Amino acid sequence: MMGKIKDIFKQIKQNPSNVRFSDLCKLCEHYFGKARQSGSSHKIYKTPWQGDPRVNIQNNRGKAKAYQVKQVLKAIERLEMENAIKK
Repeated sequence: MMGKIKDIFKQIKQNPSNVRFSDLCKLCEHYFGKARQSGSSHKIYKTPWQGDPRVNIQNNRGKAKAYQVKQVLKAIERLEMENAIKK
């Protein structure tokens, strides 16, 4: 599973404007756990910090919105940086 997550991350980083919503959901669940809100067109994931970057994604006919993909990438980078500092 970890290899697949790394592949998705690499692919999304190279092309954030053409991302399947289901792939972005897998990535978010790996890094942030289950969505704290889902059921509507939005999924909201909990982050260990307040404010930006937020992890709030929206299904747009099977695709993720590019600006939301970029927010998720920033959130993952921040999470990895904070985890590296703790170690």
